[in-house]
Amino acid sequence: MKEEQNATLDEPSVLGQTNAETVLAGAAFAVVGAGLGWLVKLAAKWLVSLPWAPMQGPAKLVTSLPEPGLTIGIASLGALIGLGLVLYGRFEDLSVTVAGDSVTLTRKGESWQVPGSGIALVFLDDKQFVLLGHDGGELAREKCDVDTKRVAAAVQGHGYAWAEKDPHKDEFRRWVSGMAGISEGANALLKARSVVLEKGSDLEQLRELRAELGKLGVVVRDDKKKQYFRMSNASS
Repeated sequence: MKEEQNATLDEPSVLGQTNAETVLAGAAFAVVGAGLGWLVKLAAKWLVSLPWAPMQGPAKLVTSLPEPGLTIGIASLGALIGLGLVLYGRFEDLSVTVAGDSVTLTRKGESWQVPGSGIALVFLDDKQFVLLGHDGGELAREKCDVDTKRVAAAVQGHGYAWAEKDPHKDEFRRWVSGMAGISEGANALLKARSVVLEKGSDLEQLRELRAELGKLGVVVRDDKKKQYFRMSNASS
């Protein structure tokens, strides 16, 4: 359950790629772009010196461009492409907002909130951010690339219990279609989920099927394209 602490953080903690990291990544791409500009210029000069070499037209065009315009242009293009990739990565990556009364998860512009009163434990399991409920079921399990220390500090700073690893990890078993000890409905959901998991593209559908399994007291975790499951106390 949520821990009582003498001092907790007043402002929500946002876990994800910071603005400073975005700027640094864009700057790195600009440097790479400048390096590519220099290499392109050298390659073009070399091609022009070989009359039999292909792509003479583009090579002559490149060598005709004045410096430092060529290098600046390619550096700018590299920076723009890099910034675009970084911003797209931020859109794709999970952002977690930890507050005293709730934890909000956001990915691809979609957010869902988990009330703090229902969170018994928080941990990272193989780069996945997991919220555990009081019945042992999982309230959320999402891929998260944030540093473990940052996550632990934010979680504990807002009064939530933190674990270094999944306390139920040894309870998971490999799922096989039609296996005994699990209901027909759960087997059907796991079978449907295995098809989606094999394709590996529809994260929203995987999340929905995970939620449906949770209602049946089944907790599922993935290892590559294999499903492992355990039963929560809600299934008792």
